[in-house]
Amino acid sequence: MSAQQYIVVGEISGVFGVKGWVKVYSFTEPRENILNYSPWVLKKGDDRKTVEVLDGGLQGKAVVACLSGITDRDMAASLSGYEILIDDSLLPEPEPGEYYWRDLIGLKVKTEQGVALGVVDYLLETGANDVLVIKDGDKERLIPFLQGQFVKSINLESGLMIVDWDPEF
Repeated sequence: MSAQQYIVVGEISGVFGVKGWVKVYSFTEPRENILNYSPWVLKKGDDRKTVEVLDGGLQGKAVVACLSGITDRDMAASLSGYEILIDDSLLPEPEPGEYYWRDLIGLKVKTEQGVALGVVDYLLETGANDVLVIKDGDKERLIPFLQGQFVKSINLESGLMIVDWDPEF
C-alpha cells in the first residue's frame, strides 16, 4: 500500500456543544473506531485540511470528536459536510482469510467451472452476512459473501475470486 493512498472513513455531520467539538458520521465498524485514526484529512471539493484527533467518544448514538485547531462552535460548523479521509497505511493488516471491502472491489469473479460472472462492483451489509454485487454489463448478481460456502477462493494478486454459484442465477 502506498503511503499516499487515502480512504474515506466518515463525514463531519454537525457540531457538538460550544467548544468546537464535531459530530461524526462514521463508516468504521464499530463506528467509534474512527477515533483511533489520526491525522484526518478533511476534504470538501478542492479544499483539504489536515487535523489531529485530540479526543472523542460516543455521545448517545453519535460519535463526537475534538480536533486540533477547532476551538469554537462556529469553527466546528464550518467543517460540516467535509469527508474524513485517512492514510490507508494506518489500517491494520487483515488477518489471513479477512479482507477489506475495498480490496475485493474490482476482482473478476468466476465459477469453479471457469464461467466468468463479472466483476465485484460493491458490497452490501445485510445484517446476516455481507453480499457481493457482481456486475457483468447490464446484468447484476448478488452473491452472499460466505467464505467456504459460496466464495471458494480469493487471490488479490491475480485479481480473481472463485465462487460456487449457478451462472444462470
